[in-house]
Amino acid sequence: MNARDAILGKIRRARVVGDDAARRATVTDRLAAHRPGIVPARGEGDAAHRLALFLEMADKVSASTERLASADDVPAAVARYLRSKNLPQAIRRGIDPRLAGLPFDREPQLTVAVGPSDGHDLAGLSHAFAGVAETGTVVLVSGADNPTTLNFLPEHHLVVVRASEIAGNYEAVWARVRAEWGAGEMPRAINWITGPSRSGDIEQTILLGAHGPRSLHLLVVDDG
Repeated sequence: MNARDAILGKIRRARVVGDDAARRATVTDRLAAHRPGIVPARGEGDAAHRLALFLEMADKVSASTERLASADDVPAAVARYLRSKNLPQAIRRGIDPRLAGLPFDREPQLTVAVGPSDGHDLAGLSHAFAGVAETGTVVLVSGADNPTTLNFLPEHHLVVVRASEIAGNYEAVWARVRAEWGAGEMPRAINWITGPSRSGDIEQTILLGAHGPRSLHLLVVDDG
């Protein structure tokens, strides 16, 4: 008997026997219930606590943040960020109606391109589906509204996130995804972004921008 036969034989001998229908029903019920595992207490609390924790954790993972009183302040904040990094006044966004409706005309020097990135854009602008307080993470769903290419190709990624959409933990965001898309449905991709891209593969030295943007700037809109 070779090693393969020994392993398969052990698996066969360990096979559970009994009521297959009952076990199948148990598994089906568990999957349908979406019962969460252990949820860290760190993200629990009211909206003010979640916001404060989100900002704190984002800073710890090397993301920069700016709080805005209104979504109408986003264009000025974008222009301000680009100036602070000595970048051209140009940015690319998707067709998200929340971004399309912003008063970019108030910043006449700012050029706004629309559509997926081809890798030549220095800065991209997205709107987050949600934020996660416990880790300072922003959650982005794929699609024409916010193309996934903007998450990875530009050197600088700016993300608008509403304060009211900052959840305490990952489980709360997944519950919202299921509620908005429905049972058995999902966006093609959901990206959970925690700070700028980084790698410590080379001599365990952290290098920003290894696999994506080297700068992540979060525009947190205080929308109540």
